[in-house]
Amino acid sequence: MATDLHEAMLWDRLDDGWVRCRVCPRLCRIAPGASGVCRGRVNRDGRLYSLIYGRVCSVAADPIEKKPLYHFFPGTTVLSLGTVGCNFTCRHCQNWQIAHADAATVARDLRELPVRNLPVLAEHNGCAGVAWTYNEPTIWLEYVLDGAQVAHEHGLYTVMVTNGYITEEALDVLGPHIDAYRVDIKGFTAEAYYELCRIKDFSPVLAAAVRAQSEHGCHVEIVTNVVPTVNDDPAALRALAGWIVAELGPKTPWHVTRFMPYLELSHLPATPVKTLERAVAIGHEAGLEFVYVGNVPGHEGENTVCPNCKRLLVRRTGYEVEDLALRGTFCAFCGHNINVRADLGRRERAGGAS
Repeated sequence: MATDLHEAMLWDRLDDGWVRCRVCPRLCRIAPGASGVCRGRVNRDGRLYSLIYGRVCSVAADPIEKKPLYHFFPGTTVLSLGTVGCNFTCRHCQNWQIAHADAATVARDLRELPVRNLPVLAEHNGCAGVAWTYNEPTIWLEYVLDGAQVAHEHGLYTVMVTNGYITEEALDVLGPHIDAYRVDIKGFTAEAYYELCRIKDFSPVLAAAVRAQSEHGCHVEIVTNVVPTVNDDPAALRALAGWIVAELGPKTPWHVTRFMPYLELSHLPATPVKTLERAVAIGHEAGLEFVYVGNVPGHEGENTVCPNCKRLLVRRTGYEVEDLALRGTFCAFCGHNINVRADLGRRERAGGAS
């Protein structure tokens, strides 16, 4: 049986037994006996420990499209892992039962899953890779790092489904071992981020997405959950789309997903489908080649269409994939680069190919 504590990485010893965590931009100063904001890292006797290393509350074999990742090993199944805690406190969190949980209270009751077991679980469930998802994997840094290294040793791809709130230092620890970096950009104004997540400065999220791609060769896809009256302003969506084109490249997939009333935002309406369709048009006008509608099963905006010859390349219904008309990363009809990662080799920056 593993011990409850695993010594953390990336922390500083301060005066009077305090420590500083360097994993996310909060840079929590943690008193003896206390936890950081994420509740997964604790100061014991002047040293920082992870309470959640090897502790999982969610394990599933998911379609990769569920993450959502549409241009990364399409049609494959991924072993998906989650634990408890988060460095955000999103007011509309769909997984709040685990994301808002206190690891000090519940970690001992979670299932222990050693990293050496991940390849076996993946093989037994027909999975081509491993994803750290459901809650924020950044706070699980030590386990994600060890698990990703083991996954690569066994030929499995690796995925982080993240809010992107990570320090450059921590990203540089994980980045060399992560193949896909699927990041939420929850809005493009400080007001929207504060309203949704109680975060005032979202620039680290943007910087991390760029660095994951440019420095570590990660395949990057962006998700924006479009929330009525909060982040659905056309000007802000246009600015976000323009940023993706300029910083990540026009081939970067952008998923604009439907908000459903939940938790503290239950008083808001579901996102009108027309609002999502307008966001898709905004993305295309900004120069993005691939903009998808999410959380609207059966909508044609789920499909991948070649931006050059306009032929249907991938038909999706929910998480089901049909009619995969690709040759590697290229359109099977005209040869246009679709920016699909389907092998474990690093690729050039998404904006660099035509």
